[in-house]
Order: sequence, then C-alpha cells, then structure tokens
Amino acid sequence: MDPEEGPTTVDNIVTQFNTYEDFLDSQITTVDLYYLEDEGLARQLVELGYRGTGEVVKREDFAARKAAIEMARLAERTQKKTSAGKDLQDNFLKALAVREEDNRSGKVSSVIFIRDRNSHGQEVSGYIDYAHRLKTEDFEVYFNGKKRLLPKPTDMSFYNWDSHIAVWNSTPNYQVITDNPEGLLFKYKRDRKILNVDPKAQPGDNSTRTPIQTELYIQTVIFDHVSRRKT
Repeated sequence: MDPEEGPTTVDNIVTQFNTYEDFLDSQITTVDLYYLEDEGLARQLVELGYRGTGEVVKREDFAARKAAIEMARLAERTQKKTSAGKDLQDNFLKALAVREEDNRSGKVSSVIFIRDRNSHGQEVSGYIDYAHRLKTEDFEVYFNGKKRLLPKPTDMSFYNWDSHIAVWNSTPNYQVITDNPEGLLFKYKRDRKILNVDPKAQPGDNSTRTPIQTELYIQTVIFDHVSRRKT
C-alpha cells in the first residue's frame, strides 16, 4: 500500500469486494484480457502494480483489513443485547436472557452447566463461561432457536461420555482448578473467590446455584457469582 494511501481507501475497497481476486478482476480491462489472453497473468500484473485502472492494494493489506472489519462487526453484534425483543418460550433461554445484560457489563458472572446429546447422538456435558462466550460469539442464533447452546472442547470444561474425552480450559474470567479431590473448582479472577460446582456443596461466597427445568436439554444448572471487588 502506498504511504500516501489512506486507510479509508483500503476500507472502501475491502467493503466493496468479497475477495482479493474480485478486486483484481475489477482492475482488469477488456483490452488487458485481449492482449494477455490469460486472466491469471492479468491478475498477477495488477497485484504487482504493472496493470490496473485504480489503486494498488497488496494482498496482505486486503486480508488484514478484511479481518479487522469482520472482527469489528462481530464485536458490535456481540455487544448488543441479543435476547431483546425475542418471544422466548423455554425456561433455559429465559434464564439466559435475564442474565445477559449483567454478564455483558460484568455485574454478574454466570457459569452454565449443560448435559445433553450432540448432533452425533453422543452425550456431552460441560461448564460454560457465559460472559466469555457472549464476547466471542453472536448469541442471536441461540435466542432465535436456530442453534442450541452446547459445551465445546474450548469451554471451561467439556466431557464426552461416549469417547471419555475430558478437557479443561481457563478463561479470561476463571481459573480452572482440577486437582481438588472432590471435583472441579473455578476461581473467579477478579475477586479470587472459589466457585464450587459440586451439587452436594455450597457454591461459595457471593455465588448461587440455580437448576433450570427445560425442554431443550437433559440437565441445565446456572451458577451466578457477584464480584464484590470494585473495578
């Protein structure tokens, strides 16, 4: 990209064309194709700046700006309250909707336990950091019923009961403690309080455990933690 070429020009190009090849094609004239007789060669010459009718934009600059714009769009979508205006019928989705705004703002940190069968019919279960997922996913598809929220191997915990695959991951909000003999513990990083998800134990300071009766899953439980630490 030329030093004097502003980011606005690149943004306009990236927004206008889906792929870099589409942009190159827009720079090729019918005269170019007549003399070169090779679309691939014509694209290469445009990319190198030897041919073309407009701006010279490098492939890596196009890809970088395309990715940045897509990330900005995702961030804009994930910051909005995606449950707003939805006619939610199931108790689980209603429970997520009630907690959405507070999890986005950081007032409450919810951990969602889900046990159900995946698309392959395998029983899976796991604990989901709701606030973290809200920041990294568009929940519109869950609230409008197009997809079901299920634990992933990238969540705080994931267990496949058929393959016996078990995975644990700390998140920006929680540290996973796996060496507790009585089961998993999650330490909330902001106030360092421990969340105990054992149904036979108390969940911990400033934390509550709420089982949700739902038609969508075999079992769901939501743990809510309120941080007392000032931010």
